Amino acid sequence: MKLHEHQAKKIFAAHRIPIPLGKVATTPSEAAAAAFDLGTPVIVKAQIHAGGRGKAGGVKIAKTPGSTETITRSMLDKGLITEQTGSDKVIVESVLVEERLQISEELYLAMAIDGSLKRIVAISSKSGGMDIEKVAHDTPEKIFVEPIDPGLGIQSYQGRNIAYKLNIPDNLVRPFVQLTQDLYSAFISTDASLAEINPLVITSNNTLVAADAKLDLDDDALFRHSELSGLKDANQEDPLELLANSFNINYVRLDGNVGCIVNGAGLAMATMDVASEAGAHPANFLDIGGGADEVKVSKALQLVLSDERVQVVLVNLFGGILRCDIASKGFLLAANETQTTMRPMVVRMLGTNADEGRRLLSNSDLDLVLVDTLEQAATAIKTFI
Repeated sequence: MKLHEHQAKKIFAAHRIPIPLGKVATTPSEAAAAAFDLGTPVIVKAQIHAGGRGKAGGVKIAKTPGSTETITRSMLDKGLITEQTGSDKVIVESVLVEERLQISEELYLAMAIDGSLKRIVAISSKSGGMDIEKVAHDTPEKIFVEPIDPGLGIQSYQGRNIAYKLNIPDNLVRPFVQLTQDLYSAFISTDASLAEINPLVITSNNTLVAADAKLDLDDDALFRHSELSGLKDANQEDPLELLANSFNINYVRLDGNVGCIVNGAGLAMATMDVASEAGAHPANFLDIGGGADEVKVSKALQLVLSDERVQVVLVNLFGGILRCDIASKGFLLAANETQTTMRPMVVRMLGTNADEGRRLLSNSDLDLVLVDTLEQAATAIKTFI
């Protein structure tokens, strides 16, 4: 679950991480009042879950309360399209009005989970700011990674190691070490998957301030954090992903044209590769799981069909707990219930009751091709796109 910047900063502040003075506004007049209270100039920041706001006009300097009001009205009216939103415009329902900091240096600091190391790592760089992704891609040597022992947590010497790599001024080393420990504390206490400060700034007054904040929470741990569950902003989520969540279907919307329905995450990844090999692109990641029934399978197909970009549906099932005949009945149910246009289907079924499942589909009116191998699936996809 993603949080807005102002929500992340509130949590950071509770863990003693310095943040700028600021106020959240949902109307232009509230933004103007916030600017008056804080004193101008101020920074007006659109509150959306996607990154890349600065380059997209979602972060602007306002020199007067009047200009704050004008900028806010424009953001709320127009929404934003950033590098991370794709072509879809994201609505802006609130802005964060903050004091303008006098910045002498911008750094990057984050806590994240490294799957290969099976532990939390502290990630840092001297090249903080809007282009950190470009820095990581073009000059990875400028990104420093400090693995953290899960039994001990981040130690003071590790904070000092990071400080020295970033050339932190001597008088700020101790506050920086404390900040790394506080960021780790915020990460652990919220069961986060990412806690990021970009940029972490050194001000002209020689202080450290989290000028921006990002906090992503582990959905599977939210049952332990009832106080955080209410921070979810459904309006910032993809409508199809929200719908999938209500059906308890693992679904992530992508930007391709081949809808994928699979049982099992590993098989899902292989299926997405098949779509790419066919010269197309997967429209989604979808794992219906092993215990799905006809209704859940039907909902999965209808979900995929709801994406207007989907030209063909690729089904790749290995029957086990989910029998292939049950899956086929679910597809037929979806064909009868869907309010959208059916698409051609390429279906690969193996495992429990695969012959019965294939027979049900063969005797239906569905526009489909039954295949035995992934290579055949890739060939069949090409005929539909």
